[in-house]
Amino acid sequence: MTPEWYSNWCAEAFEQLTAKNARLEKDFHLGHWPRYDYDLTTGKLLFSQEGKVAVVAEIQIAGSTSTMAGNWLWAWANSNLPDELLADAKQVRSFGEQNGIDELAQAYVVDTDDDLEALGWELSGAMVRICDAVGAYRSPRGKGGGLYLVIKSLSWASDKRDHCQPC
Repeated sequence: MTPEWYSNWCAEAFEQLTAKNARLEKDFHLGHWPRYDYDLTTGKLLFSQEGKVAVVAEIQIAGSTSTMAGNWLWAWANSNLPDELLADAKQVRSFGEQNGIDELAQAYVVDTDDDLEALGWELSGAMVRICDAVGAYRSPRGKGGGLYLVIKSLSWASDKRDHCQPC
């Protein structure tokens, strides 16, 4: 049984994530770069324009949604992901276990509202709050759904930020 406080806590976490992501958009133009790439071996998310990296983010993996399965899979439960990028997801699992919150402690969360993207952002928001991250990013997946990445830190790739604006 989920604790009474969790619903409000989760709503606050989502509000905090929305504010943090708005700040990242304002300060680093996230969501406006023509290209992004993530490297799961180095734990970096790179935003670029015309072949030049402009913004570099250190990341952890929250989890992924699947339109075919209609669910969320926590990163800690996905054996295909590198262990180095799962520390925060494992911390969320521990928080869920300690507080009796099944959707944080179980590998899969079924989408009951028929809105996988909202579910992904909600659970990413919980991870951002628990792990004190600076924001989150969603990478669409080829067969539907998305990979949710939690941003631990973000910086300009060079001192040329004044000249480097997204298209």
